[in-house]
Amino acid sequence: MAKLVFIAIEGCLFSTITNLVDAFSIANRWHQVLRGNAGPPPFETLVVTADGKPITANGGIAVQPTCAMTQVHDADVILIPAFAQVIDPSVRNIAPILNWLQDCHRRRITIAAMCTGAFVLAATGLLDDRQATTHWQFSKQFQRRHPKVRFQLNTMLTEQDGLICTGAVTAIFNLGLHLIRRLHSEELAALCAKAFLVDPNRTTQAPYTVFHSPKNHGDVQVLKAQAWMEAHYAENAAIDAIAERVGISARHFKRRFRKATGESPLAYLQQLRIEAAKHKLATTQATLNDITYMIGYEDSSTFRRLFKKLVCISPREYRAKFFVGQKPA
Repeated sequence: MAKLVFIAIEGCLFSTITNLVDAFSIANRWHQVLRGNAGPPPFETLVVTADGKPITANGGIAVQPTCAMTQVHDADVILIPAFAQVIDPSVRNIAPILNWLQDCHRRRITIAAMCTGAFVLAATGLLDDRQATTHWQFSKQFQRRHPKVRFQLNTMLTEQDGLICTGAVTAIFNLGLHLIRRLHSEELAALCAKAFLVDPNRTTQAPYTVFHSPKNHGDVQVLKAQAWMEAHYAENAAIDAIAERVGISARHFKRRFRKATGESPLAYLQQLRIEAAKHKLATTQATLNDITYMIGYEDSSTFRRLFKKLVCISPREYRAKFFVGQKPA
């Protein structure tokens, strides 16, 4: 029987714990169906806190743990929950939890961080020089805070040296399937995927991302360039011309723009255009050729290649997945 231990931390999203506890309970039931009630269930779950005392999760939910984390002497996986707001270990007193996670890793226990729980795992230093991911919305903050981590922006789930990280909150079900597959069988994981109504082949969060342009950098001229690009992204304007418009030399402009936004001016313009294309694909019946011209490109094949590169699925696949506009009669 595999033991999965959830560490509940003050302010965490308790749903990321309870949903997976339920998922493994459902897996146990389907195992009984497959085996005709023979043998013990494959999964055991328990919820612990740092000191064994109750904590209050997000939304004021009182969490009564099974025991203190230090009372856990054996486990197959330790799971760190997500947080609605990124946790700052220097402000929150979670040093005992970080030390315990380091000790668990030394004992070769797998540790899985769900969504923004990756910030907690990264604070241990265990993710330095290793792959990791988190919710796309917090990716830049994660990279600034933990520059030594080999961050994988679009990946739904990463795993290296017994350390697992996942993307957004719903990716916990992909994590659950991953652990069911690893700790039990492909057969049970496939059955649970159908029971959970979860796509087991979902490997990237790129189609779900929304481009947010950073505006709090304080560079007034770069802000002017951003505003112009956002209003005129469909125009055929060269980057050098944009630099001239805001009164900066082209070379200096490119350097300042990257420093302020984290993107080159060209990459920024491409992101604006692709974001506009995503909106049109999801809300209109416009053809791919029409959308190509609407967002500033002349060749639809170039647009499709760039879209696939940045979004990881084709424009047609994106429309099929996210279309919310008025369907034709």
